[in-house]
Amino acid sequence: MTDDPTPGEMVRRLEDRLTDVRDDIQQLERRLDGKVDQRIYDLRHEALASRVSTLETHREKDTEKLVATRRWLIGAVIVPLVGILLPVIILLSRGTS
Repeated sequence: MTDDPTPGEMVRRLEDRLTDVRDDIQQLERRLDGKVDQRIYDLRHEALASRVSTLETHREKDTEKLVATRRWLIGAVIVPLVGILLPVIILLSRGTS
């Protein structure tokens, strides 16, 4: 007797292979469902790039406002304060000598 499979064994092997192929196709479908379409990815990337550029613009404007506030503080508060206190300090130091 040879080692040739019987017709029933051939049918079982084919059914096993068919089941394996179906499982593989289902796995591929699940993986493809998890993937993002390239157009959607590009749109999201463009939206994100737009948000980043907007945030950078706001940050630059905030930096400019901070510099302007510091200049105003120095010009409007510190310089007059030094202008008032310096003569007083000089007069007091001359008076004690």
